[in-house]
Amino acid sequence: MPMIETINLTKRYGDLIALNALNLTINEGDCFGFIGPNGAGKTTTIKVLATLLKPSSGQAQVAGLTIGYQNRQIRPLIGYVPDFMGAYQDMVVHEYLEFFAAAYNINGSQRKKVVNDVLELTDLTYKQTAEVNSLSRGMQQRLSIARVLLHDPKVLLMDEPASGLDPRARIEIRELLKELKRMGKTILISSHILHELAELCNTVGIIEKGELLFNGSVDEILRRAKVGHVVHIGVAERIEAASKVLETMPGVEKVGIVQGDGTALGGGSTQLIHAHYDDRLGGNYTDIPNVLINNGFRVTHFQEEPVNLETAFMRLTKGLVQ
Repeated sequence: MPMIETINLTKRYGDLIALNALNLTINEGDCFGFIGPNGAGKTTTIKVLATLLKPSSGQAQVAGLTIGYQNRQIRPLIGYVPDFMGAYQDMVVHEYLEFFAAAYNINGSQRKKVVNDVLELTDLTYKQTAEVNSLSRGMQQRLSIARVLLHDPKVLLMDEPASGLDPRARIEIRELLKELKRMGKTILISSHILHELAELCNTVGIIEKGELLFNGSVDEILRRAKVGHVVHIGVAERIEAASKVLETMPGVEKVGIVQGDGTALGGGSTQLIHAHYDDRLGGNYTDIPNVLINNGFRVTHFQEEPVNLETAFMRLTKGLVQ
């Protein structure tokens, strides 16, 4: 049984359709990366799953329980980390966690043990007497994660947890999420830092204009996005003439000249031919160097552009937002 499932989930705000018949499946133990432009519907989906918004139509379920009808049973199962954490004035870290532990009816010696455990897990023990408002953005995010772990939820819903963090803080959050994944938590995480999602998540979903464009494994999305090849070619001279030759080659769809960084050619700024090649149109992209050599050009650089999560996202979306 899926841990999270939406069936034709729709959310409207007047004439605005924030979510349009969203069908999403996340299995128990998955780390699911939710990707989309600003305004695509990621936060709305997370808020519905966190029981903070009611669907206009369709269904959303957590652990087989239906949101909007069984919210009281769902809430103990989830931990929601928003993109910004609010804190009370003059409250120190251990008081903040004890306050929320009490709200979860964790009392007595058990409360102290649970608070100490989450402080250790999030590497905040040495900050337990510091005021929450004095913490850095990265530490506040770790504290926000510590808060939602107090009641040991099965599902973590994280909305841009690395937003606004410096590189060191992002690495610390990523390592913490890896540990939570090893603990068997089901994690839904939205983020714009796509290369980190690729390293962390085993499944991803791409949403645009309230509609789910893709839902599956990272390997599957990379295969789907790899339609043809994008190659960068350097020639010793007459680059415009070389690009004209490639335009006549079977399989080449688009040719342009771009400014390279020079790293592949021993330093210095240089120009490269940027060619899109579709195997379905005939031939093979590896023939490009031979074609250029046979036409009298000296090839100095030939490299295929790798397809990663960022390029897959750019190829599978059109940048349409509401």
